[in-house]
Amino acid sequence: MEIDDLTPAERRVWRAFAVGEEVDFRTGRAELDPERTVRARVLRSLLLGGPRQPGETAALRLRGARITGPLDLRNACAESVVHLTHCRFEDAVDLDGARLRYFSLRDSELPRLSATRAHFDGNLRLTRCRIGGPVRVDGARIGGLLLLDGAVLTPEDTGEPALRLNHLAVDDDLYAPGLSAGGQVRLDGAHVAGSVDLTGARLEGAGPTALHAQPLAVEGDLLLRESRVAGRIDLRGARVAGRLDLSYAELSHPGQTALRASSATIGELWLRGGPPVRGTLNLRRSQIDVLFLDPGMLPAEVLVNSLVYTSLTPHEPAERRLPMLERDGDGYVPHAYEQLTAAYRRIGDDHGARVVQLAKQRRHRRTLPWYGRLWGAVQDVTVGYGFRPLRAAGWLLSLLAVGSAAFALHHPPPLKADEAPPFSPVFYTLDLLLPVISFGQDASFAPRGGYQVLAHVLVLTGWILATTVIAGITRTVSRQ
Repeated sequence: MEIDDLTPAERRVWRAFAVGEEVDFRTGRAELDPERTVRARVLRSLLLGGPRQPGETAALRLRGARITGPLDLRNACAESVVHLTHCRFEDAVDLDGARLRYFSLRDSELPRLSATRAHFDGNLRLTRCRIGGPVRVDGARIGGLLLLDGAVLTPEDTGEPALRLNHLAVDDDLYAPGLSAGGQVRLDGAHVAGSVDLTGARLEGAGPTALHAQPLAVEGDLLLRESRVAGRIDLRGARVAGRLDLSYAELSHPGQTALRASSATIGELWLRGGPPVRGTLNLRRSQIDVLFLDPGMLPAEVLVNSLVYTSLTPHEPAERRLPMLERDGDGYVPHAYEQLTAAYRRIGDDHGARVVQLAKQRRHRRTLPWYGRLWGAVQDVTVGYGFRPLRAAGWLLSLLAVGSAAFALHHPPPLKADEAPPFSPVFYTLDLLLPVISFGQDASFAPRGGYQVLAHVLVLTGWILATTVIAGITRTVSRQ
């Protein structure tokens, strides 16, 4: 392209490119003023073969320009940095397969952007851009940062994702606090060497899923603090080396899964400070080092079968943690109770561990046939499945007091008057209650009538107490 073919505005850009100077068109009287209009093909010509001046670094730096026609840089290789700030594009920006050094569209407005399989040596900056169509950066490689902070994506075709970053590789951070996406965001198979920052983001999936990222690999943190997500967050199989932070977030997908982080490997999962999750929380088969879980954010249904975590914070009474297991959509999951028990034992809270184990036995009892439920109820009432051993002593003392008082008022007649020892109501009652120990009283006296019935009740109760105590002790020893 020759300089004689250019408009006055384009000549300014042409001359400034050679020395890397910025051209600021914001002083134009109106947005459609020809003095601020630049054709996209002029920009393409500059990047692919524009003038160079010895001793200067060529760069395309525009501010406030109106750019007409599509900016087509498909498979192009440009060494100059590109800063197109506060610009308005009338047509799409196509960077598919391009090799670029640094590309910034900060504060610009454009209908759509495609950069599939593109390679950026430095940053790709879309800070506070307003994009009315889909943004595709699938399979791209970014040597620096991908910046989407404050960007607003409002695609008209709600059936297509607003932002596609599938198989993206970022050597630094994906920085997108305040991102607003009026459609699905996809990060399938993406790898981010730094962190993914979606703090304060507004994600509204047009379909069932707002954020689809399976399997995403993040070497740093995945931050969704104070975000508002309408739709499912799907992190199945994701690997987050640092923290998955959902503090103060609002997750809403009523009647469906709100957060799916199953089969994931996560350093820390923070779910705290926000309103209760509206939808199911699915953490099946995941491995988490630190689970920071606020009971107040738990939804009506959770799925934690085969979830493994090293520590559970903040420290809460076991009664506050048990609803999470009661709400499991898979029903009774023994592994979930064992994980919670281990978490309490790890910090030395033996009382909390016993409370969880007692709750496990009671939950298990509901799955048994009627005779199993009956025997379980007896163990629960008498010794609390071995976790309340003092209950047995209480029952024994109570029955001892009742039996001693009854037989003190009415001595049972001896079987052989000349051979019977002196009658003792206390030791006679102990003989009836304790099936192993004998004080020689029960074999020497024969109660009649109602007292005979009382003696049989004491014998039967003694056997039940002894059996449940032995069962409880056996269970406790086996856990140790």
